[in-house]
Amino acid sequence: MTTLQSKLAQARAEGRAALIGYLPAGFPDVESSIRVVQAMVEGGCDVVEVGLPYSDPMMDGPTIQRAADVALAAGTTTDDVFCVVEATARTGAAALVMSYWNPIERYGVERFAGNLAKAGGAGVITPDLIPEEAQEWTAASDTAGLDRVFLVAPSSTDRRLALTAAACSGFVYAASLMGVTGTRTQVAGTAEVLVRRTREATRGSGLPVCVGLGISTGAQAAEVAGYADGVIVGAGFCQRVLDAPDLETGLIAVTSFAQELAAGVRSR
Repeated sequence: MTTLQSKLAQARAEGRAALIGYLPAGFPDVESSIRVVQAMVEGGCDVVEVGLPYSDPMMDGPTIQRAADVALAAGTTTDDVFCVVEATARTGAAALVMSYWNPIERYGVERFAGNLAKAGGAGVITPDLIPEEAQEWTAASDTAGLDRVFLVAPSSTDRRLALTAAACSGFVYAASLMGVTGTRTQVAGTAEVLVRRTREATRGSGLPVCVGLGISTGAQAAEVAGYADGVIVGAGFCQRVLDAPDLETGLIAVTSFAQELAAGVRSR
């Protein structure tokens, strides 16, 4: 059982959804991003997605794009991402990497998987990689003992849901709406329907289904926790660092926000 699988199982045993936070490595710089991750975990995150900053983030909205731009301007490299993963694993949280496929392929697929495993990473979320084109990644991740997380969307057919769920381990990432990341005033009505449909596709395996895109308050986290196994939040954490006049103020805001979200998932 990977650290990710263990954390999700622990949350389920406690009768709640897991809280999954996201932050680009190197935002606002490598050492500071480690401190932000530590604040996220201190506030209640069970799992942290460490983002690999990328210059063409097709799925990300303006907030995460700004955060990634700051990280890239600071010179963040893929090896720096592994340093942040290692620090994340030391907190006791499960550490994932969220990355588009191009940087992984350029780094070297087997090399990436091996170095991530050495750093204590539990798996990778690949938003722009589909199972039919993932043979190389499937082999490398199996060898390294990493979980694979692919995405489903409201537009996914039943066949696509089944195919994607069969290719995943760890959890299935349910993108709650057709759009990019970012905070929203309410959770998309498509989210609960998508989770229900995905559960049908995972009936045999019992694979957890976690929801992301647009969750930005404790109340929204509680709502999603009522039907999903995990609640994924990214832009809200990035925004609090962007808005802060200094890092220390940002860390306080991040911890407080994580506590609000953690209270939300526990209330359901």
